[in-house]
Amino acid sequence: VEHIKRKRLNPQYLPTVRLDLSQLTLSAHVKEVVAASDLLVIAVPSAYLSSSLEGLTPADWKGKKVLSAIKGLLPERNELLNYYLQEQFGVALDDYFAVLGPCHAEEVAEEKLSYLTFSGIDLVTTRQIAALFSCDYINTIVSADIMGVQYAAVLKNIYALGAGIAHGLDYGDNFLSVYIANAADEMAGFLQQFGAEHVVVGVHEGKDELNQRKSLNYAASVYLGDLLVTCYSPHSRNRRFGNMIGRGYAVKAAQVEMNMVAEGYQASRCIYLLNDTDNSAIPIASMIYKILWEQVPADEGFKALEQTLI
Repeated sequence: VEHIKRKRLNPQYLPTVRLDLSQLTLSAHVKEVVAASDLLVIAVPSAYLSSSLEGLTPADWKGKKVLSAIKGLLPERNELLNYYLQEQFGVALDDYFAVLGPCHAEEVAEEKLSYLTFSGIDLVTTRQIAALFSCDYINTIVSADIMGVQYAAVLKNIYALGAGIAHGLDYGDNFLSVYIANAADEMAGFLQQFGAEHVVVGVHEGKDELNQRKSLNYAASVYLGDLLVTCYSPHSRNRRFGNMIGRGYAVKAAQVEMNMVAEGYQASRCIYLLNDTDNSAIPIASMIYKILWEQVPADEGFKALEQTLI
């Protein structure tokens, strides 16, 4: 914090981007930040979420709206952030929102046009929050699929890590296109099981947008778009991490060299455990888990996957 105040730069992330301190109040004390805010944006890696919120009590969250930018499950609990906040701090689903979509920070910092999807079951407030972020280079979309968009963000990191493994193993673009098409189909099947209509139905009786499976378009940017950019972009940490695994790095060695969090690593284990009743339904995600956590050689794992892709 002191370095940013002096230099107007974050030395670790986007170090070439100068920050406008007239628009920022900086603090390293989470209780202080929460007390001063009406809308809390949570944007830390899921593995560090619990420690980041240490010292807070349910009283600190009263009257607050929460916007999650987290693209992972809490690894010690295998659950989305909204469940954790509800159980630990009494944050109601009505007060919880998510911002997701194909949006690399590097391009936002360069003011390149990006599309963000804001999701929540209170669509009026969701639109109000989205309007706060809308500008010349940020287009905003509103969705009621609060569960589905979060699970999609978790899954796309796993699949992007797998795309990186494939690249590291020297598979070509032809194979990668088939892999991603199959990953998109696998993701859609998972979301039909765990998405909005599975979890949110009945929370707000009569809101048709929450109860219409057919109305959900899994080719939308928050689902397919985010999957594509994370699998293909050189900015993708998950793709980079997977590429190292494909080239023979051990997990620990890849983590040390990257010095950044690839959410897909922990997410692969969380999704595998969450879906442990029927892992055959997600063969790609399951194989990525086995490569990362059960030491299945990457080349053998992808050889087996070759036989399942269509």
